[in-house]
Amino acid sequence: MKMNNLDIKRLNSSDTDFSQQLEQLLAWESVSDHAVHGAVVDIIERVRRQGDQALVELTATFDRYSVDSFSELAVSAERIAQALANIDADKRQALEKAAERVRSYHQHQQQDSWQYTEADGTVLGQKISPLDRVGLYVPGGKASYPSSVLMNAIPAKVAGVQEIIMVVPSPDGELNDMVLAAAAIAGVDTVFTIGGAQAIAALAYGTETVPKVDKIVGPGNIYVATAKRQVFGQVGLDMIAGPSEILVVCDGKTDPDWIAMDLFSQAEHDEDAQAILLSDSVEFLDAVQQSMDKLLPTMERSDIIRAAIEDRSALILVPSMQAATEITNIIAPEHLELSVEDPEAMLAEIRHAGAIFMGRYTAEALGDYCAGPNHVLPTSGTARFSSPLGVYDFQKRSSLIMCSAQGASELGKTASVLARGESLTAHARSAEYRIKLQ
Repeated sequence: MKMNNLDIKRLNSSDTDFSQQLEQLLAWESVSDHAVHGAVVDIIERVRRQGDQALVELTATFDRYSVDSFSELAVSAERIAQALANIDADKRQALEKAAERVRSYHQHQQQDSWQYTEADGTVLGQKISPLDRVGLYVPGGKASYPSSVLMNAIPAKVAGVQEIIMVVPSPDGELNDMVLAAAAIAGVDTVFTIGGAQAIAALAYGTETVPKVDKIVGPGNIYVATAKRQVFGQVGLDMIAGPSEILVVCDGKTDPDWIAMDLFSQAEHDEDAQAILLSDSVEFLDAVQQSMDKLLPTMERSDIIRAAIEDRSALILVPSMQAATEITNIIAPEHLELSVEDPEAMLAEIRHAGAIFMGRYTAEALGDYCAGPNHVLPTSGTARFSSPLGVYDFQKRSSLIMCSAQGASELGKTASVLARGESLTAHARSAEYRIKLQ
């Protein structure tokens, strides 16, 4: 029925005010409001002061899960192993295959330490070291995300991280076996059933039982994101993620049902998700809109999809594929599908995108689960300066400098001049002590 059709924005890049329309479409304020910020600050301070006891009380308040002691919020190795045994064989096989592919891809990202020797014997280089301990936040409640466990934990393990601490909320005391099974497959070391800002505080500062970590990764709600902002500097972070996004560039020759469902695949995440299609064919845009109207009633999360499509999404007409690449670089999308005849030719013009899915057969959903590359990606235009989560996010680099006597003498002369130019006499004299007298 006409009244139930999607009311999706239609834009034309040739319009004189298109830049303003696009900017308005992309606008997203991820910073929490004052009420959320204040609540998070209070929760963090409470965890810092009261430790495990605060976690017990906050878990009872927010997750409706009351326990007598914090030890009951720790998931035993036996419970994790039981979850792996409990899940259906096809689900276990899918998790293991996805894990294998994710592990294989990320092994290609491994970096080695290096050094070189200059003519005078001075040695310079770089030492690559894994982080000691990482905290992984996994959302719980409305949905379970075992794929997030794989995508965050496996690169850390490949990097050589010694210990992974996973936190996952368990509303009403319920735990998802798929999430625990993924933790077992990915090699997570410890699991606590805590969530929200209190879990982030525990990971950042440590409690009597929860060990302090070096970096926190994993997505969460606005309270989790706000808490991550608050503890940054105390620990490292992966990123502050905004709503999920997909941008499809299509030349009008892909099945419109495929494209409609690709757009839906991200719109179904939540009401703030964004799905955009660029095409140089108005007839194709019409066809995709018809497909969306036809397919929406078949979707389990149709209400969420409708909200995301009508509030933050658009079908955009462009005069050419060249114009489409230019707009793509402005948007800098989290997920980019190049559903065109020759995606490799177009790839050369793409500068900003979190993950690029090339060709008509490469659905973005494959990247979410099992293609191999990481699905933790920069959102909200941050692909202009950020990259997907990877092994390199769980490693740090130390510079190596070892001067020979001759090298110290020669470098000392240069350092002396620069140090005295900055009026830092101790710097200069420290270098000058090592200068050989002729």
